[in-house]
Amino acid sequence: MSDCTWLWAPQAWIAGRWQQRVLLQIGADGHWAAMQPDVPAPPQARVLAGPLLPGLVNAHSHAFQRAFAGLAERREGEQDDFWSWRDRMYCVALRIAPEALEAVATQLYAELLQGGYTQVCEFHYLHHAPDGRPYADPLAMSHALLRAAQATGIGLTLLPVLYQRAGFTQPQLREDQRRFATDVQLLLTLRDGIRALRQPRVNAGVAIHSLRAASPEAITRLADALAGDDAPIHIHIAEQTGEVDDCLAATGRRPIEWLAAHVALDARWQLVHATHATPQEIDTVARGGAGVVICPSTEANLGDGLTDLPRWLRAGTVLSLGSDSHVGRAWPAELRLLDYGQRLHLRQRNVSAAPQQGQPSTAAHLFERLRAGGGAAAGFARWGLETGARADWLVLDMRTAGLLGVPPGLALDALVFATDAPAFSEVGVAGRVVVRQGAAQDSAGIAQRFAETLSRLWA
Repeated sequence: MSDCTWLWAPQAWIAGRWQQRVLLQIGADGHWAAMQPDVPAPPQARVLAGPLLPGLVNAHSHAFQRAFAGLAERREGEQDDFWSWRDRMYCVALRIAPEALEAVATQLYAELLQGGYTQVCEFHYLHHAPDGRPYADPLAMSHALLRAAQATGIGLTLLPVLYQRAGFTQPQLREDQRRFATDVQLLLTLRDGIRALRQPRVNAGVAIHSLRAASPEAITRLADALAGDDAPIHIHIAEQTGEVDDCLAATGRRPIEWLAAHVALDARWQLVHATHATPQEIDTVARGGAGVVICPSTEANLGDGLTDLPRWLRAGTVLSLGSDSHVGRAWPAELRLLDYGQRLHLRQRNVSAAPQQGQPSTAAHLFERLRAGGGAAAGFARWGLETGARADWLVLDMRTAGLLGVPPGLALDALVFATDAPAFSEVGVAGRVVVRQGAAQDSAGIAQRFAETLSRLWA
């Protein structure tokens, strides 16, 4: 189950702050059984080489897009935006078969572990064969993702996606969207098939691609079918101003406004991006307890815009972090970009700090909010260094340039704002070490298969 039952850390992030000389016990089920601060290391404990952090949930991933990262950074025409990027991204979606998806996802999941994520929510809409026909096994592409998760040791929340149409006024899918087609019944069949496999560290919810890609009738039917199911429900929403304008024209309401009027936005719902939200919509989401998944590097890369982060924070909204298209794959850099975007917009510093709540550290305030929110986005009642939560952890390498010589109490600040490369010497998931000395297991073999796969894809 694990290298040892007991771990001892010189300091550990517990209950939103650093605590010193912490002894942690891992139960036989791979969950934290006990933790006690201010104790010397007993003989049976493995002494960790640096401060201990909980892993974060990556709450929004399209694994196949890792094959496209860095390959759309050229502009040949007068304008380039989300919609032109999407058309190019579809070229990848039409090429990638299960074996290639497995190689790409395995590389990605290894990178996410090295970047400090120990669970990933896979927003999975690539279901059918390249010609659009269903595979003999409807879960063929899901199995590729499951194998990648098992190979690397990362936890996986698999979210099959409802995807029916090309737009509010386009009732059919485009030809280059043929691999995405699902209805409510197929969606529930995929979800139930994933659950029936009962694989370790795997759970399943569902997702709706967007309001433009699913009919109102299907969204209502799905919400009714999910009554009594506590698993997460994710949806892209209000990412682009064009989407907001189209929704207004088609329905008379903004996207978040429309969704809140038609479903009960409770804690299961996770609104991905929600970039263009009004103050009233923010308050509505917060009152219902729904979560918002922010994807800073992808939103910046695609030119989506900046969300009103200060208002989301003040409203007490459940927030989590995603890497989406995977142009960035380490959470410290995402946190830095999240606050830097607000600094540039507002011309202020440390926008996300909360001294009025006793948390003057920007990094600590964001980290703690995203830790808790990420657990909810993945469907966990407990997440972090707390009894009963899955025993996931990160060990900081204080020899990393950005952390070298930093006072122990400021390690999280320096990790986010002064460290360029991943700085985790060890990563554990469910009581088992999956990254040692900064490298995932079989990282060389995984990288070789990934490189060979990309060579074939882009030949």
